Amino acid sequence: MQMPAQPERTRRLRPANNGRRIRREKRTIEAMLDVYCRGHHATDGPGRDGLCADCADLLRYAHQRLDNCVFGELKSPCNDCTSHCYSGKMRPRVVEVIRYSGTRMTLRYPLLGLLHMLDKLRPCS
Repeated sequence: MQMPAQPERTRRLRPANNGRRIRREKRTIEAMLDVYCRGHHATDGPGRDGLCADCADLLRYAHQRLDNCVFGELKSPCNDCTSHCYSGKMRPRVVEVIRYSGTRMTLRYPLLGLLHMLDKLRPCS
């Protein structure tokens, strides 16, 4: 009897989203968390190395959720999404970060801020 090349469970999992849109969403949430963490937790340094432990955990969680987003490259901004990916425990934290850093992000990360605002104007698929 021949064994299957991959275990049954592994074969059914779909690959992680890794398109341009998802990569930009990951950069955007990382920028938002950077702005939020600098404003609330007084950490220094660019990128992940500058985030506190709580914000780094939230970033890891957000990246995981974006990897598994059912809409993939057709994803709309999270506040317009019909299917919320974040759990009940994490969603208030993400909403707090997005509310605080949404407008402030345009000063620190102008290109990402502009692209995020343009995404909000784009019609939903």
